[in-house]
Amino acid sequence: MKREDIKQRIKALAERYRNELAIKLSSRNEEMESDDNGHYLIYQVLGISDKEGKLIDVYQNRGRFLYKYAGSFLEEASILCFEEKYPKAKRKLKIKNTLGSRPSTFEIDCLVGKMAFEIKWKDATTDGDHITKEHTRIKVIKKKGYTPIRIMFYYPNRDQAKRIQDTIKTLYEGLKGHYYSGDKAWEYLKKHTDIDLKEILEEIAKENTKNQSSDKILETSSS
Repeated sequence: MKREDIKQRIKALAERYRNELAIKLSSRNEEMESDDNGHYLIYQVLGISDKEGKLIDVYQNRGRFLYKYAGSFLEEASILCFEEKYPKAKRKLKIKNTLGSRPSTFEIDCLVGKMAFEIKWKDATTDGDHITKEHTRIKVIKKKGYTPIRIMFYYPNRDQAKRIQDTIKTLYEGLKGHYYSGDKAWEYLKKHTDIDLKEILEEIAKENTKNQSSDKILETSSS
């Protein structure tokens, strides 16, 4: 497939996620209009006005949805790149947890031959239990005969979250797996799929920004 073709597929994917996100945000805003705001009392005690408290609640909810959709979009866009290069790649493959009962299964985001990819846009968790679960997941994948590979495009900013990621990286390497984050994640994807996903996303973002600027000019002219 030509580069322009894969770009159009990713643009279509982005459009779908953008529309779904807009619907979710609009629906949640409507729901929040009828919310019980009794907790504003505590905000007031802490020096936060009702107006500011409402904005905080609104953007906290918007942020949760945005993070969820951003992660899902980048994960699916990455899988598209793998599938383009490796037609036999399998997405969202569930394997039985052979080392415990909870959870009963683990999911491999994308399986290419014996390479089992975990794809993250970012991971800012500071939960220690996350390490235990991830360690079990990696061991189950390794026991299955696969090589666990983690690709995380954006490294966390907070020290505690960084320490969690350092530990997870050690777990991968200890089981002969691989861990790539930040620029190395983008480079790995490009090297192994021949698709520069970051460059494509930067082009789409630039086009969107240009279109948004044009819309504002039109709105100003018509007012």
